[in-house]
Amino acid sequence: MAMRVTANLAVAGACLGLAVGVPAFAVQVFAAQAFAAQAFAAQVDTGGQAEWRQSYEAATNLAVPRSLVPMLSSDSAAATEAAIARYQQIAARGGWGTLPTNLHLKLGARGKGVIALRQRLLASGDLDQADNVSDTYDSFTEAGVRRFQTRHGLGVTGVVGDQTIAAMNVAVETRIQQLEVNLVRLRSFSGFLGQRYVVTNIPAAQVETVENGQVVTRHAAGVGKIDRQSPIMTTKAVDINFNPFWTVPVSIIKKDLIPRMRKDMNYLSEEKIRIYNGQGQEVQATQVNWNSEDATHFTFRQDPGADVNSLGTVRINIANPYGVYMHDTPEKGIFGDDYRFVSSGCVRVQNVRDYITWLLKDTPGWTRDKIDEAIASGQRIDVKLAQPVPVYWVYLTSWATPDGIVNFRDDIYQKDGIQGVPVATADAE
Repeated sequence: MAMRVTANLAVAGACLGLAVGVPAFAVQVFAAQAFAAQAFAAQVDTGGQAEWRQSYEAATNLAVPRSLVPMLSSDSAAATEAAIARYQQIAARGGWGTLPTNLHLKLGARGKGVIALRQRLLASGDLDQADNVSDTYDSFTEAGVRRFQTRHGLGVTGVVGDQTIAAMNVAVETRIQQLEVNLVRLRSFSGFLGQRYVVTNIPAAQVETVENGQVVTRHAAGVGKIDRQSPIMTTKAVDINFNPFWTVPVSIIKKDLIPRMRKDMNYLSEEKIRIYNGQGQEVQATQVNWNSEDATHFTFRQDPGADVNSLGTVRINIANPYGVYMHDTPEKGIFGDDYRFVSSGCVRVQNVRDYITWLLKDTPGWTRDKIDEAIASGQRIDVKLAQPVPVYWVYLTSWATPDGIVNFRDDIYQKDGIQGVPVATADAE
């Protein structure tokens, strides 16, 4: 399936990125539900990548339940340590081998390739041992593939293509290394992080809100491109801007805006971006020399508006030296993509109204109705949080949950220092 990457340069550069040194939607978190024999439906947490509901021919225990346990917790660290022990046992038994790189399978397929696929799924616990080995790609096999795709942040299609094969062919020894690297990271966050806090896991492109030790909501996110990375940091959410202007950072003026204007002089007017000189006076695009660095001496400001402003309707300010923040976006379609490394360092949050409703919970007068009213007004309104909320932007490419689910994500920024782990691209199967 071809993934769509937002082409709008203003949106792609919604905030200042850093110098260089994964169908999804935010949901309330519920416990997994059991269904009658002959069918089940699995609610799964894909780390912000997808949510699916699919019936099968017989009962199974292979659903991936949505965990209420925060990603950053001592329970998660303990589960990851236990996962390492299980994977070491798999390695001692000879690992799980590899599949042909040109293997493409879906429901109804037959042959030796299906047998090899089943064996691979059995080895990693994605196929029930009670299911007899067969050469038919039946609904049990499809369920196992979906489970595997869910754990690895892939598009949950039930179809085996290039990306699924690439993930399956990562050696168990490499996965053990990945778990060990991330266990160190998890342990560093296993203390008290706050009564209420927010976690953005960059490789998973996901935002998680936590209160009283349990996950409240999860949101798909758009995070920094490989060459404009979102920073790893600990900070706090301090205030919220409704219907914000967007002032274009100099780095984006240079990298995106000037080249675009050289090709299309109507670009700024179409994007509702105004130009101001040093005296605060508005000037016309024809008054700027686009063939030089002259444009960097002007201020470029985009008008508010849910359909045009690169920040959408809301900006969440977090204290940091990188010039980044969290915000809405008019390009909601990115949240349905598996590849969501599309920003200039900021984090775009799906279902942002749910997110800020949670953030403003302890700020008097800011109910959901009040929030909707503020957005509908179209007016710039600034609100300071009564209590700043801790925010953690972290880099976790693997972790486990107490129910035994082991999750992996691509090392998109190449921070694990491990060879043999595939890196996501904008093109997916």
